[in-house]
Amino acid sequence: MRIYAEQRGRAARQVLADVLVVIWVVLVVEIARAAFTLIVRLQGPGRGLQGAGAVIHDAFLHAARSALKAPIIGDDLAKAFGTGARAGDSLTSSGRELSETISTLAFGTAVAIVLIGVIPPLLVWLTLRIRWITAARSALAARAIDVDLLALRALTRRPMQQLLKICPDPAAAWRRDDRTALRKLAALELRTLGLREPSQISD
Repeated sequence: MRIYAEQRGRAARQVLADVLVVIWVVLVVEIARAAFTLIVRLQGPGRGLQGAGAVIHDAFLHAARSALKAPIIGDDLAKAFGTGARAGDSLTSSGRELSETISTLAFGTAVAIVLIGVIPPLLVWLTLRIRWITAARSALAARAIDVDLLALRALTRRPMQQLLKICPDPAAAWRRDDRTALRKLAALELRTLGLREPSQISD
């Protein structure tokens, strides 16, 4: 299976297109990574809340344990400090949720950038490459047999202006089996695909 043209100019353009696609994919992935890193940095406030909540929880918990030692009002003080400890837990939970939300947002943004930036051009490039490879494979198989099939492909696929440059009436040339005209039509089809004419294969 041939994946690049036989003619150097067409093959060079195909290689260049492939390289550009690879560069584009790498560039988009790097942009996605940069966006992910930038958004993840916003987790700072959430982590700050978690830290502050942990400090508040520990402080009130320690105070509650100490308050239990106080006579008469020790239980009431411990309950009050326990409320403060729960407030610290709530603050810690809020900070954790904020950090998780930002992490999810960062991941989703990175994935969206890759999908939007890579998939459409990649599909276009892949479609064009597969279409060329399929057409080239058929043309090479026809070239190995005779010029007639290639001439017929040219008659059905090439613009009229190109056909008229070959001969004034290409359809009539096909019907009367004009070998010179058929070879020229076959050469036109091969050149369009970047393939060599049968006479150039030994070069």
